[in-house]
Amino acid sequence: MGKVLARAALPPLGREIAAAGKRLVFTNGYFDLLHLGHLRFLQQAKALGDVLVVGVNADATAGRAKDPRRPILPQNERAELVAALDCVDYAVIFEEETAAALVSTLRPQVYVKGGDYGPDVGTSLPEAPVVEAYGGQVVILPYLPGHSTTGTIETIVQRYCPPPMRV
Repeated sequence: MGKVLARAALPPLGREIAAAGKRLVFTNGYFDLLHLGHLRFLQQAKALGDVLVVGVNADATAGRAKDPRRPILPQNERAELVAALDCVDYAVIFEEETAAALVSTLRPQVYVKGGDYGPDVGTSLPEAPVVEAYGGQVVILPYLPGHSTTGTIETIVQRYCPPPMRV
């Protein structure tokens, strides 16, 4: 089994992790243009358990949620890059707008999101009620300021796409 899983591999994986008595941690996101904020977030998520599974939003949902020009990298590449990180055990691409169905399937002991989500910043977590219904824990990790894909794109545009000269 590779590190990027097909959706059908999730139920047996969840059962295997539970049978081994390991603590399963799950998170999800776009992970477009990996940066230090992503890395530190995933490292902190992994530290909360034994096995870290990461859901990667499909291209279509990323385009609807972020910007029609996004993602920059296609879903298969984003999933492979995330899965290649030492702190990530498995990645899976999902098509839905939220990861609630994945959470329901895997039933992780811990569901993690970054500090740019949650009630403190006015962003709902549709996965939270699913996790809480079976007794799991929702953890919001601190956001690393100054590290975002949008910021990286803005820097590239500013540096490499100067405004046209006025004559």
